[in-house]
Amino acid sequence: MQWLLRLLLAMALGLAGGAQAGVMTRTALQARFPSPLMVGEKDTQLPVWPIFKQDATATALIGYVFESVDFAPIPGFSGTPLNLLVALDPKGTFLDVHVLSHHEPVFLEGLGEVPLLRFADQYKGLSLQQNINIGSNANRGEEHASANVYIDGVAKATASVRILNQSLLSAALRVARAKLGFAAGRDPELVARVRRDTYAPMDWDALLKAGLVQRVRLARGTVERAFAGSGVEAPVAGSADDSFCELYVAYLNAPVVGRNLLSDFGWQHLLGRIDDGDHALLVIATGPYTFVGDKFVRGAVPDRLTLKQGELPIELRDLDLDDPFRLPAALRRADAKVFRVIGPAGLDPAHALDFALRVTRDKGMVYPEHVSRSFAVPYTLPPGQVLRPDTDSKGWHGIWRARAWELAVLAAALALLTLVLARPKWIVATPSRLARFRTGYLVFTLVFIGWFAQGQLSIVNITAAIQALVAKRDLAFFLYDPMTVALWAFAAATLVVWGRGTFCGWLCPFGAMQELAGQLTRRIGIRRIRLHRDLDVRLKLLKYGVLAVIVVLAAGSPAWTDRAVEVEPFKTAITLNFVRSWPYVAWAAGLVLANAFLYKGFCRYLCPLGAGLGLLGRVRLLKWIPRRSECGTPCQTCRHRCEYQAIKPGGAIVYEECFQCLDCVSIHDSAERCAPLIARRRDRVIAIRPLPAAAGGTA
Repeated sequence: MQWLLRLLLAMALGLAGGAQAGVMTRTALQARFPSPLMVGEKDTQLPVWPIFKQDATATALIGYVFESVDFAPIPGFSGTPLNLLVALDPKGTFLDVHVLSHHEPVFLEGLGEVPLLRFADQYKGLSLQQNINIGSNANRGEEHASANVYIDGVAKATASVRILNQSLLSAALRVARAKLGFAAGRDPELVARVRRDTYAPMDWDALLKAGLVQRVRLARGTVERAFAGSGVEAPVAGSADDSFCELYVAYLNAPVVGRNLLSDFGWQHLLGRIDDGDHALLVIATGPYTFVGDKFVRGAVPDRLTLKQGELPIELRDLDLDDPFRLPAALRRADAKVFRVIGPAGLDPAHALDFALRVTRDKGMVYPEHVSRSFAVPYTLPPGQVLRPDTDSKGWHGIWRARAWELAVLAAALALLTLVLARPKWIVATPSRLARFRTGYLVFTLVFIGWFAQGQLSIVNITAAIQALVAKRDLAFFLYDPMTVALWAFAAATLVVWGRGTFCGWLCPFGAMQELAGQLTRRIGIRRIRLHRDLDVRLKLLKYGVLAVIVVLAAGSPAWTDRAVEVEPFKTAITLNFVRSWPYVAWAAGLVLANAFLYKGFCRYLCPLGAGLGLLGRVRLLKWIPRRSECGTPCQTCRHRCEYQAIKPGGAIVYEECFQCLDCVSIHDSAERCAPLIARRRDRVIAIRPLPAAAGGTA
């Protein structure tokens, strides 16, 4: 038990540390980069290692190697970040990209890992100064005229490869800024934020005058001079002053822009489509040439328009927003698109945004050569619209801000639960009142905490902490999952007060699923099996064995740990909503169906998380369930009614197996159901009943 207590304390203290979560050591890296390459000492400021090459007369720096999870722990499709080993040369070219670990279901038990590894191999030789995009998700039809570099995607794994792409580029951009001098060394976590308090009613002309919408006109003569000498034939002649393309750019998620150009509904719709820290950029084009190609696909990356900041390319992706804009009549038929830039890209609204419009022409007739020129379209948000960050800002803060309302709902629900458990008298006054409250709360736990907020605590949290401690890493990666942190904090507090039952009985989404399914099967007449007390006690020891095996594996074999934790059906039933390969679905569904006959069999006999919480719950301060001297001797009502079989024949509560359902508390306080109270009431009635007069007595 002591090691588990130390683990919980370490988790609580570790949350205050940094965000590093890498697993590589210098020795392991040297094995990957053998002679004549040498791996230097780890940087004291950033988790990166320099790579040197020994020549005959000198030792040259050829690049830096790092893990993506240290810089961009973007959750994958399974909720766990991918971890990539990345090597960059001093010019920002990828020397190597290797998948160290992942938990993407489609590659674990679907397509296999080979397609994922092949996908990652495509980055070798590409540069951060190129616009790298996934071909299966973009417009490949105009690739020859594109301003982007395309790599092949993986069919049926669109979400996973996009997350890998975002993780890789976001992490590499951070290292490039810090170590290669890109973007003047700015840290992407310390970017300015758009102010939310500057809204004022403004029309289109006022927005233009204030510099919130900026216009760039590209004349035909400017384009022709750029192509002069290239051998490309000029199109139909026209005046050099004629407009070739006129572009308008606006920072749409600045309230003073978005609220004036969109309806109230459109503004709220936009905010709902982007995450905290993301950027929405409106681009409008008029004239013979536009940034939208003939084969442009909605939701894709534009081929003719690129964005850089500080010489680093940043991906623009069409947000596919259909809401109408309040535009002048002359612009209502213009091409207008809203492009999204994700927060991890590190775009800083306080610095210039360097858009470029790419124009491509063909040279020759039979086998045409494609000649391209790019034209600058600068945009700078006025200084009064941005809020510069504090220097101690951290990347996980944005995630907490984005989920603030979810955390507020959770906090209110936990406060209500605390009140009910601390003062249960009103709730347990009638069986129907308790049943209605408990059913409603379990529905909230399953739907909101589980399926919506993805707040299912798991043995995976414990194994991740063990592996981090064994590797002498901190645990601050938990901070990227606010719901998990909040629930663990509450569970830790209630372990000290009440024990395991608060989480297992009220806040576990899979436990709630089982109990709700059990209520349904009882209504249709399915009878449950009640095991003999001795067999029940022995079976309850199994979960401690499962916990011990997983803990040992976590300390020594991460690969086997990933397999062992699948004994938990939580990822299948809650995280992935049963969208997994059939063995996992069969296991999870089988446990739910078995619950119809053996009540919460998984929770009572197999759950390793429940076992850990049961051990930790031994620090409980209160014996909070009231007892009478008659409990157990002779009264057995509560013991027979307890579906968890957590009451001994003598009447004592086994708190390590109690799920805090309050049924026995309700019986204890009920004058109609508690046998000792019924007997006492009967005795009082007998005591106060007058004796009948003796026959033949004196009147």
